[in-house]
Formats: sequence, C-alpha cells, structure tokens
Amino acid sequence: MKDISEFDVDGRRVLVRADLNVPLEGDVITDDGRIRASVPAIEELVGKGARVIVVAHLGRPKGQPNPKYSLAPVAKRLGELLGADVAFATDVIGDSAQAVVEALQGGQVALLENLRFEPGEESKDDAERAEFAAKLAAFGDVYVGDGFGAVHRKHASVYDVPKLLPHAAGPLVLAEVTVLKKLTEDPPRPYVVVLGGAKVSDKLGVIGNLLTKVDRLLIGGGMAYTFLKAQGYEVGKSLLQEDQLDQVRGFLAEAAKRGVELVLPVDVLAATHFAEDAEYEVVDATAIPADREGLDIGPRTRELFASRLADAKTVFWNGPMGVFEFEAFSGGTRAVAEALIRSEAFTVVGGGDSAAAVRRLGLPEDGFSHISTGGGASLEYLEGKTLPGLVALEE
Repeated sequence: MKDISEFDVDGRRVLVRADLNVPLEGDVITDDGRIRASVPAIEELVGKGARVIVVAHLGRPKGQPNPKYSLAPVAKRLGELLGADVAFATDVIGDSAQAVVEALQGGQVALLENLRFEPGEESKDDAERAEFAAKLAAFGDVYVGDGFGAVHRKHASVYDVPKLLPHAAGPLVLAEVTVLKKLTEDPPRPYVVVLGGAKVSDKLGVIGNLLTKVDRLLIGGGMAYTFLKAQGYEVGKSLLQEDQLDQVRGFLAEAAKRGVELVLPVDVLAATHFAEDAEYEVVDATAIPADREGLDIGPRTRELFASRLADAKTVFWNGPMGVFEFEAFSGGTRAVAEALIRSEAFTVVGGGDSAAAVRRLGLPEDGFSHISTGGGASLEYLEGKTLPGLVALEE
C-alpha cells in the first residue's frame, strides 16, 4: 500500500475516508477516541497544503437522513482537536456538499454529512454502489483510506471510491495492519488472547482460527456463560446463547486436542437483576443461583486471569469482562486492563468496547502497545478473512 508521502497534495482535493463512528448521547460525544485517532492523517495533509474533505459514517441510519445520526457534533469536536474550523456539509453529495467543497482552500478541512444517509453507500447492488461512488469521487483528486474500523465493509466509500482515484493508506490504517501482522505472523510466545463481550456468536470465526495459533485463551464477559453451560453448569439468568452450545463444545474439544489452555471464570458477581445498583454476591462460576445473573468476573478469576497473563509475550484483548459501564461490575475489566499494563508483553487492545472501557476507567492509553480503532475489522483480520477496504488500497 502507498502512503501519503508518495503524493504531492499541495492545493489538491484529498478525500479522506475516516472512521468517526463515535458513541453519542443526544449530541454529546461520550468517547472521542476515534476522532482523535483520525487527526494525524488530517494534520499531515493540512501541513502539505491539501484541501481535505473528510467522509465518514455514524450509526445505522439505513440509507435515510436521520438527525439522530448527524455528524455535526463530530465536525465541532474535530475542529477543536485540529485547532481550526471544520466546514460541515449538511448532505453528502448534494448542494451543500458541492458548495462546501468548492469553497475549500489549501490547508482547510471539510466534513461531509453521514455517508450512510445515502443508500448507495451500503448497497449490495454493485451498480448502485458504483453510481454513488462516482459522485463522491468527483469531489477528490486523491483518496486516502484511513478508516480502519470500516475496511471490512464492501461499501462505496471504502471499496469503490479508491478504484476511481489515485489512492494511499493513511497512517492509522498502516499502523493497524502492522500490528495485526505481528499478531498473525510468528508472534512472540506465550501468545495469550483474552475474549469477552456479550455474544459467542460475534466471535465464532475468530475463536476457531485462534485455536490454531494461540497458547492460551481466556474467556470472560457474557460469552463465558455459554462456555460454562456447555460444560453442564447452571448459569441462572446470565446471558446465554443456547444455539451456540454445540459449537462451544466443539471449541472446548479442539482446545484440548491442540493443547491450548482455555481458561474460564472460577467465580462471578451474581446479581439479582441487570442494574447499576443491583444487589450481588460472589459465587463459584459452577454454582450460579438459578435466580441470579452474572454481571462480572469475580476476585479469584481476576487473580487467575492476571496470573495467566503475567508471562505472556504477546496479548490480544477484545471484549470487556463484565458490565463495565456499571461501577459495581467494572472491576473485572479493570483487572484485565491493569494486568496488561503491568505486562512486558506486546499488548493490543482490540477496539470497540475494550478501547472504550480503557478510557472510561481512566487508564493510561500509553500503557498498552496498541489500542485498535477497529473492533470488527480487527477480528475479521484475525479470523483470516479478506478485508475489502485493504484489497482496494493494495491495488
């Protein structure tokens, strides 16, 4: 993949596909990590005199304009981080976008409205997607793909537009690919992966692939209860995917066959109900009361997981250990994060909720070797899938 340095962009219009899909409460951004991660590419282009047109998505508006998913708050925050006004177009390829792009001078930045307001962005119809891509590409002289969190999507702005313009990968995408290659091409051992989050089904492919590569797999979060149930234990009202039990039994057998140490919780915080102020007790993971639900790993599990991370040379972590948004049930996620910070291993936080948890819990981001901006993209890469956005940038 080419990088930005290979292009003379002075005075040229550079279309930057960024990942600005941040969580919002109303019009308040609750975690600006992805915006901050996009700043270096934009600053580099501004410094070279480019007219920078940023395009991105937010949420799932399903091809229709929806004020709930407007990028207007993002434009404001991006301007604050850049220390300069960011012109905002109230549409994607309409009159507002045309006017904003035409008015842009060298060294200035504009952000177009949410790409997913246009049905062509996510269309499964190649012709419809290509038609939208052509209109979007008309705004730029050069394309820079820097939205790693979207490279696993075959969307117009990710896959089709770079085919129409001279293109390069931004620093964020290049950094992410370098890190993921470290995780997949002869990583230093012991190689330990920590997986959490709500659903086993979200990580089926990556678990299956990782069982052929890792030395140790630690399972926490909501998905752990399906593993415990697959072993025949009572999990009460805990999150459970009954339809995945056979698949999980297969994982347990495969891990044993390959000599992969698969570590499950030994105790959990069993709550009366799903709420921040719910009463809870610490119980053995093999004896969760029928009227309780596990909302976090317990103190013995926190110590167990920390001990199984202590000698690691490479660690990939994706998914919280409990409901970290609730203070009472954030301790397990904090314990895993702090174990990684203490570690001398090459440590990668795999984006999504894990990255959000690091920031929400006030932990130092520089305590980890790398915090990914692309949860789904990272997992699909580790699963061994071909990512359309990377293919387009490599051509």
